[in-house]
Amino acid sequence: MADEGFGHPRLAALYDPLDPDRSDLDAYLRIAEEFDAGRVLDIGCGTGVFALLLAERGIEVVGVDPALASIDVARAKPGSERVRWICGDATDLPPLQVDLATMTANVAQAIADPQTWQGTLRGAHGALRPGGHLVFETRDPARRAWEEWTREISHGVTEIPGVGSVETWVQPVDVSGPLVTFRWTYVFASDGQVLTSDSTLRFREREEIERDLVAHGYVVEDVRDAPDRPGREFVFLARRP
Repeated sequence: MADEGFGHPRLAALYDPLDPDRSDLDAYLRIAEEFDAGRVLDIGCGTGVFALLLAERGIEVVGVDPALASIDVARAKPGSERVRWICGDATDLPPLQVDLATMTANVAQAIADPQTWQGTLRGAHGALRPGGHLVFETRDPARRAWEEWTREISHGVTEIPGVGSVETWVQPVDVSGPLVTFRWTYVFASDGQVLTSDSTLRFREREEIERDLVAHGYVVEDVRDAPDRPGREFVFLARRP
């Protein structure tokens, strides 16, 4: 199930204007170029920002996401006809033979359920051609990023064309071992509506992820630093032999 922030039509439409700086995707574009990827599976594609960047470069892209509202936003964007959009997840994909599968931003951590996580790794492996790569990022639990997710730090008001002012903030709801649940609140000045979206992320240790990858038939080729958040995240590059 998708969080309300991605699955609610009014909130899905806010995703891009509330987070316009997607320079975090530059590293993934470089990796696609590094591997000379001609076909890419974007798992958790959301509103399609990365998928469309790839398509602009002539890459054949399949974007998959469980949130129909986010897929609808993606489909409404210029150039969307160049991407194959699938509402679903990586556990039930059509036959594919892609060069690269990606999970950008919070996607890997948002797959908090252990069985779904294992299914996602299997699904990505099955979608890759032999020699293809799976690339994703996840936060280093030791940095305790959730301690910065407070209302005081995150509070802001954004003027969005066609929508008006939207007040937003995030605050933690529960921290239980590797699971961190937090709540985004959105207040629409135009009609006073207040919407919330709860999300849970799983903070996996590097060694746990490496074991999972090997158990599902991958070779872990590299674990890199995230260029936009040095020292705070792991970027995994795993190959299907």
